[in-house]
Amino acid sequence: MALLTAVLMSLTILSEPGLSLTVRADEGVILKLHYHRDDGDYDGWDVWMWPDGGEGAGIPFEDEDGEMVATFNVPAGKTKVGFIVRTQDWDKDVDMDQFIDLSEVVSGTVHAYVESGVEGAVKEYGEDVMTGTKLKSAVYDGDKTITIELTGEIDDSQIDTFYVSGRLGDIEVTGAELKEKASDTQYFYDLSIGEVLEANRNYRLGFDGQEFPVNMPIVYSTKEFEDKYTYEGDDLGATVSADKTVFRVWAPTAESVSVNLYESGDPWKKDLVETAQMTADEKGTWVYEASKDLSGTYYTYTAVLDGLNVEACDPYARTTGVNGKRAMVIDLDSTDPDGWDNDKNPHASESINDAVIYELHIRDFSADENGNMANKGKYTAFTEEGTKTAGGNPTGISYLKSLGVTHIHLLPFYDFGSVDENDETSERFNWGYDPVNYNVPEGSYSTDAHDGNVRVKEAKEMVKALHDNGLSVVMDVVYNHVYSGKDFCINRLVPGYFSRINADGTYSNGSGCGNDTASERSMVKKYIVDSVCYWADEYHIDGFRFDLVGLLDVDTVNEIVTRVHETHPDVIFYGEGWSMSTDVTKENVVMATQQSSEKTPDFAYFNDNIRDGLKGSVFSTSEVGWASGARNAERAMINSYLASETWSKNPSQIIQYASCHDNNTLYDRIAGSRTDLDEESWIKMSNLAAAFYMTAEGVPFMQAGEEILRTKVKEDGSFDSNSYSSGDEVNCIKWENLDDEKYQKNLDYYKGLIAFRKEHSLLRLSSAEEVSARVKAVEGLDKNVLAFVMDNSDKAISGESAEQIFLAFNPNETETAISLPDGNWNVCVKGDKAGTEVIEAVSGTVTVEPISSVVLVKGNAGKSSTKNKALVPIIAGIAGVLAIAGALLFKNRRKK
Repeated sequence: MALLTAVLMSLTILSEPGLSLTVRADEGVILKLHYHRDDGDYDGWDVWMWPDGGEGAGIPFEDEDGEMVATFNVPAGKTKVGFIVRTQDWDKDVDMDQFIDLSEVVSGTVHAYVESGVEGAVKEYGEDVMTGTKLKSAVYDGDKTITIELTGEIDDSQIDTFYVSGRLGDIEVTGAELKEKASDTQYFYDLSIGEVLEANRNYRLGFDGQEFPVNMPIVYSTKEFEDKYTYEGDDLGATVSADKTVFRVWAPTAESVSVNLYESGDPWKKDLVETAQMTADEKGTWVYEASKDLSGTYYTYTAVLDGLNVEACDPYARTTGVNGKRAMVIDLDSTDPDGWDNDKNPHASESINDAVIYELHIRDFSADENGNMANKGKYTAFTEEGTKTAGGNPTGISYLKSLGVTHIHLLPFYDFGSVDENDETSERFNWGYDPVNYNVPEGSYSTDAHDGNVRVKEAKEMVKALHDNGLSVVMDVVYNHVYSGKDFCINRLVPGYFSRINADGTYSNGSGCGNDTASERSMVKKYIVDSVCYWADEYHIDGFRFDLVGLLDVDTVNEIVTRVHETHPDVIFYGEGWSMSTDVTKENVVMATQQSSEKTPDFAYFNDNIRDGLKGSVFSTSEVGWASGARNAERAMINSYLASETWSKNPSQIIQYASCHDNNTLYDRIAGSRTDLDEESWIKMSNLAAAFYMTAEGVPFMQAGEEILRTKVKEDGSFDSNSYSSGDEVNCIKWENLDDEKYQKNLDYYKGLIAFRKEHSLLRLSSAEEVSARVKAVEGLDKNVLAFVMDNSDKAISGESAEQIFLAFNPNETETAISLPDGNWNVCVKGDKAGTEVIEAVSGTVTVEPISSVVLVKGNAGKSSTKNKALVPIIAGIAGVLAIAGALLFKNRRKK
């Protein structure tokens, strides 16, 4: 038998006769990380800590006897803890994940000493530490065996020290057999037990003074469970009418459920009005009917699970009180703005390829005082028309309308957990990728987070204002993970159901946010589908961008699209199809990644090839891209431009972009990797990248402010590459820049690119076959230079007036001359000018200036300016004569 230290022996001696010392493994080990900096400046620093395979959290440093110490309670069975000393902006003291080994510690306090800038930690035991063979995990197989993992070997004499305890009494352990020795500190044993455990109860395994929770088998994904408990009704949540209110909640493993009615939505108030018992109903649901209209009443559910009372918000809550703790019964019709019945998607008749998507954070939009919007950081800022800068330039929704984009993609505005809605005294900023209540608008964006009606009404007003100004609305949704796996309402009512949980009881963490959603389970799929349909129906949302959709399965994604398109065929769908590691709970599940794009034909994916190809990898900020000076990238960039990637050749499934909220802005990314150049060059490179993706086949997408050279600069002067919580000063749109000619000039360039794209259907082809037949890359160009010809000579493309379009892109620091196909060509994009008006007419050859693009049209260019219209044929004729003369002169020189 492995012996515990003398500390354990002394504690055993001091314990009272007849009492045994038991250490609960999930409470037994405390890690104190001591951090030292020579400069003594600890402002803004904390330590991100996580148990191996578990969720992470920022732990603040506290002064303990003159030392800066962060305290972390180590979860049960964890033998190492990861740490990163960092600032809130994720500047790391040491740029790597580091770990502290605790495999030999059974309980007590471990001190780890970390020196700034030095890898590793010096570990010391506190006086209360007990060491020995440690129980790491206990997994029940569903019959009469529990498989355990220990840090050391045991012998027959120790079998008697094992026991299983539950609410209804102890269960005997009758034997132990070594299953595998994986290493000197990793031993697996099968324990035989005297009876079968009940699947819906909690048990603990005791060993040598330690206790550890037994991980019960995950039955939720079995056919038997789904056949018995899949509810298909459409009445989950609170359904209100003039004479009654009906509550229905899904909680199949609960012993009983009650509904708690409160006066307010403030969770700290003791204002419970009534608790009503619910009745067990079909498919694991529970029902309570009140014989009156309870609109405005706040409520929660309490489920009894294995004898414990667990209170939770309604997963199907339509609105809540402050911070989303209490749901509220709501009459949704009463929150509709005037004219809501006639509100429609302004781009309903168009395809996704006709979209120009503009990604915007609700608070960024109006927080800057120079935008002169009264409702800063609120939904209602979008309803303020006619706002201007001090110089008279449009801001707010008037600015968005004038820009020419078609869809406003709003970062998450469901109820998220990273902002305290009750704290009005400090800046409340976060991107919002922390879901708490999926069907509830975020309260910090409303003018009153305490009244559940207000957030709903004002979110609808925002949508209607955008629609009234010709702008469709895309909602950023995050169904792949939740803010807190253990605290999410469904996981509280049906423990662990919503998330993928590994055999050792830890959450699968492909998202990097602590948990992954088990979309393959029937009631999780139903919940997500119902949620998306609800936003499309109730809030008139015109598109959905899915965060990390590669963690969801293709069946769920396709069902979402199908169900929404039954009533809203114009709604667009796209998301991040990155391939990520996650532990699905069923066999033969296919994830919705780029590589599976053929299995989700009506869902588009972000194209990281064009993103990184243009400016360098997001994972290496010093790396340059094709637009910022990389060499030998032509073939990859041609494929991206043609929307012909290895994972898809369907332009309707490819989102083309250079920047989004993640990582650096386009300008910052280029400036940070080309510190050898000046601002003028950075701007040229940014605009070259913009011209490339904005004219490419596929669906263009841009980050808000890219058109006015958006930059995110931290206090120390460096660029912020992860500004998710950096506040308004870093993140807000700097409206005053519109009064500077430099930014206005750049804005006009983007407006011109957008207008040109909307004018020409050749840039918006919707199938791989069309692109292959009509768009060709030009050969024989200078190194790094790219050019394309788009052909409509047969005039078969609907809405396209041009016969051909010629597009050339020069990333070199020297100009290049390119031969044009026969005929006269109207230049619409050149240098720092872009649009549908003709800049000049040329034939024969075109010169492309350094780090710039040129776009030419044969036939009708769109909107020739009045003063130029009469001159076009004259200029074209002169250009033709000059081209011939130049050719003859060149020929004669060759003869000499």
